[in-house]
Amino acid sequence: MTERGHIIFLGAPGVGKGTQAKLLSRRLGLPHVSTGDMLRASVLAGTEMGRRAKAVMDSGALVGDDIILGIVRERLAESDASSGVLFDGFPRTLAQAKALDAMLAESPLGIRAVLHLVLADEEIVERLSGRRVCAQCGAIYHVRFQPPKQEGVCDRCGGALLQRDDDRPEVIRHRLEVYRRDTEPLIAYYADRPGYREISAEGDTETVSKRILEEVGEAHG
Repeated sequence: MTERGHIIFLGAPGVGKGTQAKLLSRRLGLPHVSTGDMLRASVLAGTEMGRRAKAVMDSGALVGDDIILGIVRERLAESDASSGVLFDGFPRTLAQAKALDAMLAESPLGIRAVLHLVLADEEIVERLSGRRVCAQCGAIYHVRFQPPKQEGVCDRCGGALLQRDDDRPEVIRHRLEVYRRDTEPLIAYYADRPGYREISAEGDTETVSKRILEEVGEAHG
């Protein structure tokens, strides 16, 4: 696939955006970039935006849009982004989406596709609430999809398997409410574009990956 341009992944927590973005990144040979990765890289590199971000993070405050957008601009100027990148977790808000459009208006590359992964809330709750993490070695299991041989015990080291606080069903449902409130305007902003695709995240990783490739191929092949 030779088409140039950026790809944006949208979707609620638990739909598998990060996993699918990494798979598509390898398939298309485009860098997979997330806001967190970009922030850490800029801080480590000591760029102007990285220094500003570090000062904000050290103070305990949230990094604002001006810094996030500055880091995105820095990232897109790197040589490996010359054919496009896969955005995972950016843009998060309507304001960021509009600012990205303004930024790309100065660039030869536009947005090639917006891939919106969708999954029923109860399936998301089951996926996330079923995770268990070993208290000793950090190995991750799932009570339905990847259970340990002995319930509550890590196969690897024998440590106790725990459910993280943010994987409790009531916390997940709150996160989904926040996601909808913050991102519904963002989805509406992209929904009328030719490259927008709503893709079911139901099924295993390989099944969803095939759907994504079919949709990207159909839209841009």
